[in-house]
Amino acid sequence: MVVDESVSTALLVVLESMTPAERVALVLHDVFAMPYAEIAEVVGRSTDATRQLASSARRRVRAPRRRPVDQATHTRVVTAFTEACRMGNLEALVASLDPTVTLRSDGGGVVRAALNPITGASKAARFLLGVLAKQPDVRPVPRLTEDGPGIALVRDGAVTGVVNLLVEGDRITHVWIQWNPAKLTRWPGLRTSHP
Repeated sequence: MVVDESVSTALLVVLESMTPAERVALVLHDVFAMPYAEIAEVVGRSTDATRQLASSARRRVRAPRRRPVDQATHTRVVTAFTEACRMGNLEALVASLDPTVTLRSDGGGVVRAALNPITGASKAARFLLGVLAKQPDVRPVPRLTEDGPGIALVRDGAVTGVVNLLVEGDRITHVWIQWNPAKLTRWPGLRTSHP
């Protein structure tokens, strides 16, 4: 899927929570106006089951979510997260994460990434610091995204990964790490942050 620049982190959270069949049914029907009978052939389900997949996906999109935080809070939390990563400070990193945080990473089969979502502040923080420790020449650098400050992982001036964060309340609830080289050029709003 090519991520459009208008796609927010909140929508990415919803899409990630769907099953692959739900995503296919929703996109093919609601975006490309493909009939359910044709989608059923693609997903290997009955027409009625495919209709239910799309309906379930729509419910997820419409489900109430926590209100986004104000820009100042978002910036403060992301800055604390970035500093904790830069310093290798496990305690500070855990403090920036919600206890139920979910971390997902995408290497696209090209770059090594976690195969399954990592849940929990301590596990997510240890994974992040472990990855950074194995790549001492990679620096976390603040970057602006459509949702506000994010983080680019930079080696010798080249972006090797992007970390996008969803902040709810005063903690980070979702972390995405994009390492797939094919997707890095398409990540929303990847531009240099102002100091």
